[in-house]
Amino acid sequence: MSPGVDALLEQARAGLRRLTPQETVEAVRAGALLVDTRTEVQRREQGELPGAIVIDRTVLEWRLDPACAWRIPEATGYDREIVVVCRHGFSSSLAAASLQVLGLRRATDMIGGVQAWREAGLPMSDRPADVRL
Repeated sequence: MSPGVDALLEQARAGLRRLTPQETVEAVRAGALLVDTRTEVQRREQGELPGAIVIDRTVLEWRLDPACAWRIPEATGYDREIVVVCRHGFSSSLAAASLQVLGLRRATDMIGGVQAWREAGLPMSDRPADVRL
């Protein structure tokens, strides 16, 4: 029998030092890469995160692996801090754990996702999203 998705999530989070929304702001100010994996519909409903790069979850590892031919220019090294954000902070934990397995040891996610960001009263962006395909 499968241990279930809750066990998978718990295992993923055991290897992360997850950030609060305010800690995420501070990490980005210090040079961390903020990666938003929400869908277009979710971003339209919740708004855009300032300074975030939008990467579809289906290509996340390829865009952030510094050794990959399909990486984005910001994927400069395996020591780069990366904060993954989703709608509520669940799929971002699984994504960050996958990035760590890839060798991006400073990958993590934000507790509570964009919902927590908004509840903390942090600003949203009125600029178009920086979407990377």
